[in-house]
Amino acid sequence: MNNSKDYTKYIVVKKSGIHGKGIFVSTDILKGNKILDIEGDVINGDECERREEENNNVYIFWNGDDCYIDTSMSARIKYINHDCNFNCDVVENDNDGLMIIAYRNIKKGEELTIDYGYEDIYEDCGCDSCTQDEDPE
Repeated sequence: MNNSKDYTKYIVVKKSGIHGKGIFVSTDILKGNKILDIEGDVINGDECERREEENNNVYIFWNGDDCYIDTSMSARIKYINHDCNFNCDVVENDNDGLMIIAYRNIKKGEELTIDYGYEDIYEDCGCDSCTQDEDPE
């Protein structure tokens, strides 16, 4: 993985064609490069469930065992959308946390996307990859 460039200054939040707001890049990024760290409140499973149920919080990343990162107060990462043909991946960083890396080469202007990785997302997925496969009736 190449970590030589700080891409955080090239990340912008704007309206997404996928859902609500999304995060986009204003420069090309090569496959394997670190894009940004996933930062937020580190919480346990019980607190994760409480925040999901009581606050309808959908901005939580699982970080192994009973550890989660709540990104609801973040400026950017909470806006990353799902796409079955994702261009980013979530991996562990050197500090026992998580980061986003380029899963493939990403072009300037592209929306950054990940695979949310839970079964329910695929049933109602509206990403381009899923909707293009549907036959019009």
